[in-house]
Amino acid sequence: MGVEFSVVPVQVERVDRFLADQLQISRTAAARLVAGGHVSCGARVLRASHILAHGDVVSVAVPEDEPPRNIPPNPIPLTVIHEDDDLAVIDKPAGLVVHPAPGHWDDTLVNALVARGTTLSGGAEGRPGIVHRLDRETSGLIIVSKTDLAHRRLGQMIAARKVTRVYAAMIWGHLDHDKVEIDAPLARHPKDRKRMAIIPDGRAARTDAYQIARFGPVSLVRLELHTGRTHQIRVHLESIGHPVVGDPIYAGGGAKRITGIGRQQAKALELLAPRQALHAALLAFRHPISGDPLELRSPWPIDLWPLLQAAVGEDLSADRAGALAALRFFDPHA
Repeated sequence: MGVEFSVVPVQVERVDRFLADQLQISRTAAARLVAGGHVSCGARVLRASHILAHGDVVSVAVPEDEPPRNIPPNPIPLTVIHEDDDLAVIDKPAGLVVHPAPGHWDDTLVNALVARGTTLSGGAEGRPGIVHRLDRETSGLIIVSKTDLAHRRLGQMIAARKVTRVYAAMIWGHLDHDKVEIDAPLARHPKDRKRMAIIPDGRAARTDAYQIARFGPVSLVRLELHTGRTHQIRVHLESIGHPVVGDPIYAGGGAKRITGIGRQQAKALELLAPRQALHAALLAFRHPISGDPLELRSPWPIDLWPLLQAAVGEDLSADRAGALAALRFFDPHA
C-alpha cells in the first residue's frame, strides 16, 4: 500500500506542481506518481492536469516495490542542534548541498547523515528525511525526519504554515519601514532556468522583513517566511532594492549600488562576504509526534563573523555566539 501523505493546498494550482513543491521532488517524479495512479483526492484518482482548490486534501501512496536507494556514506562533520527518535535539527554550514543531485551524488547532508548512522524517513527519491531545503550557500537550521509519520506530519505543518522559519541577513541599504511585507509570485526565469524571478502568474510567495539594525551602507534584517519557494528571500530582497550582501546571483550591483561617502565602506564590507550573508537562525514548531513546543536557534555563522564585526564596529561587545541576541534579533517585537 505504500506510505500515505496527506497535504492541504493553500492556493489553486495543478496537482503535479503542488506535489513537486510539497514533497520536495522534481516535476517529472511528481508526474510519474500521478500517471501511476498513486495520487487521489478522496475517492477520485487524479490526473497531472487536475487543478486543486483551497482545502483539498491529497493522498499520495508511494509504491512499496520501488528499488531501494543506495546513498553512499560520507563522514562530513555535522552540528546537531536537537535530536530525538523522530527528527533531528542540523545546523548546516554554507557550501553543503542538502541532498544528492547531479554533480553532488556523494557529498551532501544526506550522505553525511547516512555515514552518521541516522535513521531517515522514506521521503522523495534520493532525498530521505528531507522535509524542506536550504540553498547550498545558505547556512543554518534544517529539519530532518527520522520516521515516515514525522515526515508526513512535518510536511503538513509546513504546508499549513505551522513551522516558523526565521532568517538573518545582511542587506544593502536600509528598509523604508521597520517592517516590510513582500508579496510577489515567483517562477523560473524565462531566459535563465537557474534563476528565479517575479512572474505575475508564478507561485504565491510572501516574505516579511524586519529592520533590526542599520550599519552605514548595510542593515541586519530578520526575515520570516510565509512560503518556501526556491531563492525566495534573495529574489524578494533584490526586488525591493535591498539585495543580500555577497549574493552572486541576485546582487543588484552589490557595493556599486552605494553612492557617496558610503561607497568605500561598502566595498570593504563586500570583500568580507565569502558568500550570500543569509542564515537560517531560528526554527519554532510543535513536535510532530509529542506536540511539545520546540524553539531552536543558531548563532551568526563563523564565516560571516568578520563581516558583522566590521559592519557593527566597536559597538558590538558580544562574541559571535551572543551577537544576534545582543542585537535583539530574536525579540524584535519586544
